[in-house]
Amino acid sequence: MAAGSAAALAFLNQESRARAGGVGGLRVPAPVTMDSFFFGCELSGHTRSFTFKVEEEDDTEHVLALNMLCLTEGAKDECNVVEVVARDHDNQEIAVPVANLRLSCQPMLSVDDFQLQPPVTFRLKSGSGPVRITGRHQIVCINNDLSEEESDDESEEDEIKLCGILPAKKHRGRP
Repeated sequence: MAAGSAAALAFLNQESRARAGGVGGLRVPAPVTMDSFFFGCELSGHTRSFTFKVEEEDDTEHVLALNMLCLTEGAKDECNVVEVVARDHDNQEIAVPVANLRLSCQPMLSVDDFQLQPPVTFRLKSGSGPVRITGRHQIVCINNDLSEEESDDESEEDEIKLCGILPAKKHRGRP
């Protein structure tokens, strides 16, 4: 039982090192970090559009995940159509209506993590709002700088050896 526990612990240790940067010459994708920030903007008769842009960085990917669109205090009972202007797979600009809000029948709409790649423009196509748009700005960063970590991983590999699981010994005379 103790040999099996030791082998299982050694295996788990090897698995965690594999996720951190590789084992036995096999390269595993670089570590990925993800940050998430609250996003919100308001469209109204005074501010009919809002553009969400990010600065281009080497190893980061930005995603805007929308959660909710809702009418806020001061909204009239009229149709408030919100459209998203973004780029499609052919890098062509397209405008798509995503919500038609009315105070008396649908004052809010949950869009359940509707993900968009920046730059994205939100427009109040009709109505006077105010319409609040909320979501999360997610930043995914791939860290390719493993020079220090690689040397640490190599020294750990030399120190830790996996114990093989040996078959049980047969005792003569016992069933």
